[in-house]
Amino acid sequence: MLLPETSKHLWLALSPHGYGHAAMTAPVIHALRRRLPDLRLTIQTALPRAFLEERYGPDFTHIPDIPDFGLKMLSATVVDLEASAEGYRRLHADFDALVESEAQRLRRAWPDLVLANVPYVTLAAAARAGIGAVALSSLEWADIYRHYLGDRPEAAGIYAQMRGSYNAAQAFLRVTPAMDMPSIDTIIDIGPVANKGRNRRDELAARLPGRLGLAAFGGIDHDFSMANWPRMEGWTWATTLDFPKDRGDIVAWRDLGLPFSDLAASVDVIVTKPGYGTFTEAGLSGIPVLYVLRPDWPESPAMDIWLAAHTRALAVTLEALTCDAEAQLRRLFSLPEQPVAQALGNEEAAEYIASILCAETGICERS
Repeated sequence: MLLPETSKHLWLALSPHGYGHAAMTAPVIHALRRRLPDLRLTIQTALPRAFLEERYGPDFTHIPDIPDFGLKMLSATVVDLEASAEGYRRLHADFDALVESEAQRLRRAWPDLVLANVPYVTLAAAARAGIGAVALSSLEWADIYRHYLGDRPEAAGIYAQMRGSYNAAQAFLRVTPAMDMPSIDTIIDIGPVANKGRNRRDELAARLPGRLGLAAFGGIDHDFSMANWPRMEGWTWATTLDFPKDRGDIVAWRDLGLPFSDLAASVDVIVTKPGYGTFTEAGLSGIPVLYVLRPDWPESPAMDIWLAAHTRALAVTLEALTCDAEAQLRRLFSLPEQPVAQALGNEEAAEYIASILCAETGICERS
C-alpha cells in the first residue's frame, strides 16, 4: 500500500457528455484514496455537484467550467451532427488561445497530476503548463469526431489538434471494454473500471414484491418513453425516466433510497442503452440486460461482445422494445448464464496514477 507523508493534488477533468465519464472514474479515485488518504481532489466538469458528491463524496473542489462537450445530442442515442460540427468549429476557432487559457487555470492551481476522462483540451493545457497528465477512458473524442464529422472541410485541422492533445499525455489508460483508438500512441490497456453494487433485493422485497426491473438511459434525454411501457403482471419497474403518475407499477429509482450501483445489482433485469457504466455494473453482478441497438456508436462492438460474455444480454430495436417488450424479455431470460466479470482496472489504474504522483518526490513508501 502506498502511504503519503504530504498531501498530493489531483486535478480530475471529466467530459460532461452524460454522466458516464464521472461514474466510470469514481471507483478509480476511491482506490487511489485508499493509497493516498490525504489526496486533494479538484474536479473540473459541468456536471452538477450533487451528482458528483453521490459518486465521489463531498471532499473535493468543483470547477464547473470546462471547454469539452463531447457531442451534441438529439437524444441519448442520436447525435446532432450539425450542432456538434458547429460546436467543434467554435472550440477550435482559436485553439492556441483556448489551450493557453486552460493552462493558466492549471498554473494557478498547480496540481501534481492531471487525470482526464477524457477532455483533450485539458490534456493539451497540462502539457503547455508543464504538468504531468494521464487520460483514462473507454473512448476518445478524436476518433469519434473523425467517425461522425471527418468528411467536413474543417475536419483535418480539428482532428490533428485533437490527436496531438491526446498524445501529449504521458499515457492513455484504456479500460476494458473500449473502442478502437487508432489515433492514440500512448495506450496502456487495463481491466474494467466499475463499482460493483451490493445486492439488496431482500431489503426491497417487502416494499416491492414480485419481479423488479430497472429502466435507465443515462443523463441525456431519450426517445424511449415509460408512458408506452406495457404493464406486466408481477413486475415493478424502477426508472430514471419520467413516467405517468397513475402508473402504480413504476417508481422513481431515487425513491427507493439505494445508491444506483446497489439498485442495479438488486434487480431482475436492466433495460437501457449501450453505456460503459451500466454495462460493466451489470457484468460484475450478472444482471440480465435488454438494450437498444446503437450500431453507429464506435464503442458498441466492443461493449456488446464484452457484455454478452459476462451476463445474459439482448440487443433489440427501439420499436421491438416498445411494442414487444414481454416477448423480448422472454428471449433474454432464455439465454444461458455467463461468468461474471471482475473490476480489475480500478486497482490497476489507481496503482499507475499513485506511482506517478509519488515518483517525483519519492515521499510515498510501500508498506
